[in-house]
Amino acid sequence: MSEAKKFLYVNRKAPYGTIYALESLEVVLIGAAFEQDVSLAFLDDGVFQLTRDQNTDEIGVKNFSPTFRALGDYEVTKLFVEKESLEERGLEPSDLQEIMYEDEDDDWEEKPSIQIVSRSEMADIMSDQDVVLSF
Repeated sequence: MSEAKKFLYVNRKAPYGTIYALESLEVVLIGAAFEQDVSLAFLDDGVFQLTRDQNTDEIGVKNFSPTFRALGDYEVTKLFVEKESLEERGLEPSDLQEIMYEDEDDDWEEKPSIQIVSRSEMADIMSDQDVVLSF
């Protein structure tokens, strides 16, 4: 069997107002179902996709943010959030929802999926991928 390709899905848009964020999440789940090495990056307004306690009642659309917590079930455990994008938007890591996965290599210990990385670390992560798709 061939080695899995490394796919990075880059999320740059706010979670609502466009279809990009939801479509990205759907494509990620499809890629993971085909056993690819899937990671997500959140930059610019994309960091808002992971904020906790989202309420979409006033805008009349479905809140899909809880779906991120299911990513671990699809073995999507690498969510990279750019530190500078958080800071530029007045956000702290504590403003993000807690997304965990069970590490089977470590006696099923729960571990955080979100990793806060610097802009230069994000560039290194991007250059290490086989495929980078931006939403």
